[in-house]
Amino acid sequence: MTVINVENLSKKYIISHQTEGQRYVALRDVLTEGAKTITKKLLNSFGNGNGKSDPAREEFWALKDVSFEVQQGDRVGIIGRNGAGKSTLLKILSRITEPTGGKAHIKGRVASLLEVGTGFHPELTGRENIYLNGAILGMSKVEIKKKFDEIVEFAEIEKFLDTPVKRYSSGMYVRLAFAVAAHLEPEILLVDEVLAVGDAQFQKKCLGKMEDVAKNYGRTILFVSHNMTLIKTLCNNGIFFEDGRVAFIGSAYEVVEKYLASLTNLKKTSISERKREKKCSLRAKIVDINLITHEGEKQEIINSTQPFIVRLLIQTDLDIKTAFNLLIRDTEQVLINLDSGHIQNKIYCLHKGLSQIDCEVEPTYLTSGDYSIDCSLLLPNQEWIDYVPFAYCFKVREFDPYGTGFNLTQTNSKYHVDYKWNDVILV
Repeated sequence: MTVINVENLSKKYIISHQTEGQRYVALRDVLTEGAKTITKKLLNSFGNGNGKSDPAREEFWALKDVSFEVQQGDRVGIIGRNGAGKSTLLKILSRITEPTGGKAHIKGRVASLLEVGTGFHPELTGRENIYLNGAILGMSKVEIKKKFDEIVEFAEIEKFLDTPVKRYSSGMYVRLAFAVAAHLEPEILLVDEVLAVGDAQFQKKCLGKMEDVAKNYGRTILFVSHNMTLIKTLCNNGIFFEDGRVAFIGSAYEVVEKYLASLTNLKKTSISERKREKKCSLRAKIVDINLITHEGEKQEIINSTQPFIVRLLIQTDLDIKTAFNLLIRDTEQVLINLDSGHIQNKIYCLHKGLSQIDCEVEPTYLTSGDYSIDCSLLLPNQEWIDYVPFAYCFKVREFDPYGTGFNLTQTNSKYHVDYKWNDVILV
């Protein structure tokens, strides 16, 4: 039975740009601009407009003519690069955002786990939000009560149950949100990559629960993730989004292969020509990235026991404070997080013009294969300035560090650590 039927779904946003020489906008400017806008609309309605487009406003289609069907009990992985339209789709299906065009027919109760902060009232306690979410799903107070203890136990927030959720950490928020979404028996569960906020143990717990409700209770799941291993493990089908359109629909394995193949073309495009996400302010911009040795030579192939430097060039038109983040990933998942902000609490002041910053990386002990680096600039409040996925690609060559004829790839693991066996002691 078809439970989700999406027909020619589209969503348009209007993006505002700051024009050159534009000064700080005061209240009088807003009022004046509002009056001008009304006048323009009146003129255009009578055919007296000059027909010129506004350079400070741009149309952005987050989704364009998207159509697909989902059957009951399907576990569908939604994949694609950042800005491809995945999260926008889930917001429309959750009735958070209205589409610009097209239709989405849904049969059954829908529970959503989107970005942190969605679905809970910040002034209400954890206990009150559980009952509120159950009521929104159409459950009676008796039905919610039956599930209440399971939800609290799963979320591990018993001590803070009567605390307003606005005081919760992001991890606590996600734990409670997932527990509510998974236990209140929705027919359809929509999950964005919000699970990345939780710790590894809780992520494993969540994925186990999702697999349980999908396989044993016949629930339908739409799961957005950049972790291709999870997509192949959890999902039976998939949809690959590219620039707001459906690029491919098929089995989870086929969709992952199509997505990974598309990255080959992306890697050939220079960083300055890459299309950025709409959430990036671009007050500073990454213009180049290289992996170099300590001798200053550019490298695309390294040994796993070889230290290296990731060198960034940043262009900015004004002085700005920023944190840097580098993610080293293989073809399926993030393996190493090199974060100057959260992890090391280092915020840098970039001055107008071109700046260079180096990140020195000790031996990674990665096994041989293909790897890439995602690069981002963030304000101290975590607002995105610039983000370039797959900004740099490199290879780790097969390597035999001990001269035994046995290279690290043959260990069937992603990492190798330097270790030593001591002599046997008679006890």
